[in-house]
Amino acid sequence: MLIPFETLPSDSRIWIFGSDRALAGDDARRLLDATDDYLEAWTAHGEPLRCARQWIDDRFLVIGVDPTTANASGCSIDGLFRAFRALEGELGTRLVAGGRVFYRDAQGVAHPATRQEFERLAAQGVVGAETPVFDTSLTSAEEFRRGFERPAGETWVSQLLATRA
Repeated sequence: MLIPFETLPSDSRIWIFGSDRALAGDDARRLLDATDDYLEAWTAHGEPLRCARQWIDDRFLVIGVDPTTANASGCSIDGLFRAFRALEGELGTRLVAGGRVFYRDAQGVAHPATRQEFERLAAQGVVGAETPVFDTSLTSAEEFRRGFERPAGETWVSQLLATRA
């Protein structure tokens, strides 16, 4: 059952999928329609899940499950990830991948970078402690609401800002 994202309780489990490229227009509609179809039918051990999704900056898909009725199980979570991996080829982007840092440039546009690329950008002075970054490792609605986008210096990304000798 799909519910509005804002109504998810604070202890709701979330997953954040970041796209390697901005998805707008038909690509975004295809992703969101497929996501909505999946979430409407999503179950764990035969129990329907109350879930929500939010689309941010043409790049981030946040999925949440309300734990007050049923929790997502290992198998149901695996199914969600399989569904997004299948969409990756269709959309020409990666959604399910680690090792990336998402940051907002001086013009306000969100970009992905590998950790090495981000370190290089830091060494060049392109990004720094005040550069907004997106924390795709958050796992609860409360954490997400407190700070999905924060200055790099306030996140784990700060360790990538030190220039290597």
